Amino acid sequence: MIILPAIDIKDGNCVRLFKGDFNTVEKVAADYLETAKGFESAGSEWIHMVDLDGAKEGRPVNTKIYTDVAEKTNLKVEVGGGIRSLETIDEYLRMGITRVILGSVALKNPSLVKSAVDRFGSEKIVVGIDAMNGMVATEGWLEASSVNYIDLAKEMIKFGVKYFIFTDISKDGTLSGVNAEQLRDLSEATKGECSIIASGGVHTIEDIRICKAMNLYGTICGKSIYKGTLDLKEAISVAEGE
Repeated sequence: MIILPAIDIKDGNCVRLFKGDFNTVEKVAADYLETAKGFESAGSEWIHMVDLDGAKEGRPVNTKIYTDVAEKTNLKVEVGGGIRSLETIDEYLRMGITRVILGSVALKNPSLVKSAVDRFGSEKIVVGIDAMNGMVATEGWLEASSVNYIDLAKEMIKFGVKYFIFTDISKDGTLSGVNAEQLRDLSEATKGECSIIASGGVHTIEDIRICKAMNLYGTICGKSIYKGTLDLKEAISVAEGE
């Protein structure tokens, strides 16, 4: 299993939110590049980055920050937030981004996801499924839908999607533990047809062990690293096999 330390960007700052609420913005680090380099020094190979401004506005806003990290570290950069077109995906990939996250468009414009997988390949595309009470939310989590998260995943698998990030919004930024039940349900429902990345609620090393025991592909760690409840080196060690 891989560990993806996270940096969310709003107004150029490294922040975390509580349950996706933009009114709960908390600055968690002074400098995004130094933070990324710290993750790399701890042994990370990947970094998960989200353009919160982009998610809200429906277009890329903080592009330079992500391309900076891709250029100035050896980290594989996974980026999401406001990506709504094949042109934007192409630009990000050309600028050195390893994998692009498609979130709201998976529900609102599924044909774009299919086109993206067909054009760029399944290794370059990850679908972010963010859910509240099991129902998918979109537009930076500001809009709810009546679509179940497992149903959306099954639909995306038909389009050739291989990677999914599943976030329980009620857990995100809370340090209350991962939603093991929903992650397990998703894993069992998709019968190994995809690689699942857990997101939201990671608190201690026990959450990493839970995700590894489910044979998940990866786990995203954000606030737990910044607050010191999870040691990144230890998390990587456990994820790779104790």
